[in-house]
Amino acid sequence: MKDSKKIKVIIILGPPGSGKGTQAGLLAERFDFFHFETSEIIEKKFENIKRGDFVRVDGERYFLWKEREIRNSGKWMSPPLISFWVKSKIKQLARERKGIILSGSPKTLYEARQMVPLLKNLFGISNVIAILIKQELKTSIWRNKHRKICELMRHPILYSKENAKLRNCPIDGSKLIQREDSNPEVVKSKFLEYKERIMPIITYFKKQGIKTREVNGGQAVIGVLKDILKAIK
Repeated sequence: MKDSKKIKVIIILGPPGSGKGTQAGLLAERFDFFHFETSEIIEKKFENIKRGDFVRVDGERYFLWKEREIRNSGKWMSPPLISFWVKSKIKQLARERKGIILSGSPKTLYEARQMVPLLKNLFGISNVIAILIKQELKTSIWRNKHRKICELMRHPILYSKENAKLRNCPIDGSKLIQREDSNPEVVKSKFLEYKERIMPIITYFKKQGIKTREVNGGQAVIGVLKDILKAIK
């Protein structure tokens, strides 16, 4: 890790379109951490699924076709399934002695209660920090409507006047597409549900001794990044 000798896990939280993935990607490159993007893990799990496919967690079956429909409607998927996938990946990264930046996870108090004891055991709670990116609903809707990702590697492409007509990823050349959950009504649904869920998560983090900092997500990417770097120091 280039700049920090203490923090080993950074948790980036925020509403839809707040730039969690963008900031996590920048931080991962700066600190040589693994960018743990929950949405990307979920999307990969949904590739090539068939009706009837399921994952068993603690004796319960979670049907992937149904879970994908729930996600595309703007609702949160079943927390036990998400937690199972997230914890499995965290354990793998810990074995590889990798620092981690999580973007968009945990989304529920259940997930937080599943994740934090694991992080405490594997990394030490003093080596974990949570960053909350604050943003208004209208900004979330606008950013989601205009954001694109590349089809091959899921590179996020920030909107600007210069790249408004861009059709292919400038990094790998693959087709640029909109994420499945970028519909304004889906964004609004996810934003409102996020507002209800985030404060219990933050309260739990603080009770568990996790350092928690807030940054203004309404500013430019560089401004948000500078604020996060200050918070980490």
